[in-house]
Amino acid sequence: MPRSARYARCHQRTGGPEVRRVAVRKSSVHGRGVFALQAITAGARILEYRGEVTSWRRAAARYKRSGTPGHTFLFGLADGRVIDGSVGGNSARWLNHSCRPNCEAIEDERGRVFIETIRSVKPGDELFIAYGLTIDEAKSPEIVADYVCRCGAKKCTGSMLA
Repeated sequence: MPRSARYARCHQRTGGPEVRRVAVRKSSVHGRGVFALQAITAGARILEYRGEVTSWRRAAARYKRSGTPGHTFLFGLADGRVIDGSVGGNSARWLNHSCRPNCEAIEDERGRVFIETIRSVKPGDELFIAYGLTIDEAKSPEIVADYVCRCGAKKCTGSMLA
């Protein structure tokens, strides 16, 4: 594909030329995280959460086989399906949870999920969303321990569970 065609497709998808505003690197909160490379104003759309769109049943089976409780790249959609960021995902899958997030996930009418800032961030800031995870099992101490929050916010709830 010629360079001009790639630019046009990117321009159509994002409403402007693609500008790299974030990077994935080691996080002090948990594993990897997404960090701002430049100042980003509140209300800016910065990433689309990408991955395989599939059923919860298929995604849950894949997650169970992974053997990593409490570590998931699954993002539930309003229509009952899920985006599995572990398959074809992008840097958005590395967004960590915080009880005081600086970003939020917005699902559009076509089932696409975008990450937008809810307040301004500075270069070097880690970007966070509030996971609000739900589980089918009873919240036993063992289950809660799998979803412990490490955000360090003043009003941290101690859990990534809703």
